[in-house]
Amino acid sequence: MNTLFEWLRPWEPSAPVFLACILAVVLYAAGLLRGARPGFWPALSYFTGVTLIYLVTQTHYDYYSQYLFSAHRLQHLILHHLGPFLIALAMPTAVLAAGLPAAVRRWPQGPAAPVFTLLRGGYRILQQPFIAGFLFVGLIYFWLTPEIHFDAMLSIDLYWLMNWTMVLDGLLFWWLIFERGDRGVTPRLSPGKRILVLALVMPPQIALGAFITFSHQNLFEIYDVCGRAFPIDPLLDQQIGGLITWIPASMMSVAAAIIVLAFRLEKPDGQKASQ
Repeated sequence: MNTLFEWLRPWEPSAPVFLACILAVVLYAAGLLRGARPGFWPALSYFTGVTLIYLVTQTHYDYYSQYLFSAHRLQHLILHHLGPFLIALAMPTAVLAAGLPAAVRRWPQGPAAPVFTLLRGGYRILQQPFIAGFLFVGLIYFWLTPEIHFDAMLSIDLYWLMNWTMVLDGLLFWWLIFERGDRGVTPRLSPGKRILVLALVMPPQIALGAFITFSHQNLFEIYDVCGRAFPIDPLLDQQIGGLITWIPASMMSVAAAIIVLAFRLEKPDGQKASQ
């Protein structure tokens, strides 16, 4: 029990991350209590996504992600891929909106309307397919540039900035891919365009992961400078991290494409979807 308690304690506590996760759970739960009925599987998907993000940032796992490259890559696989994937798949907008106080829901039509208009415009720009795909892959390359990665792992502020950008960009990308409610702020892509975007982001991730995996040079020396959590050979640690960057991340695109096709074949209003 003591070991479990120690593991669940944050290695580097972050109030913004902790509060964001708690707020995400409380708002969704409040929406359920106020009558929102997303269904069992969407609710499970949402809570699982939020929980995974919390576990890799606000428990002792964060220690390993800072002192082991392979653990770091698994952390980012969850922050950028799996966690946001599950949250976006749940399409929680209606439930979260139901959980908000009525006064807060009126903000976009109140005195703050110009601010929300500006935010919506910026959001639509970020959600253009080319920009969304470029950012999705580009941020992985950016933070894995050895010199930038070295600085990010030495600075607690840069470290959390890196993690925040991973989560937020992941949410933006997967939301664009899975958006399927009434037409709103998010651009509505056809199933074909969604699958095309998913196909286009795969090769750069595969190339980066393969480069890291097969490199005979220790690319991320920061883990030697600060020490590794386990006495593992640096190149083996790097190879495992490269495989995580390469295979599971790419397979997420395949899984998403299958889900998009499944959405296309859903039966709206009891009838088979028309072509």
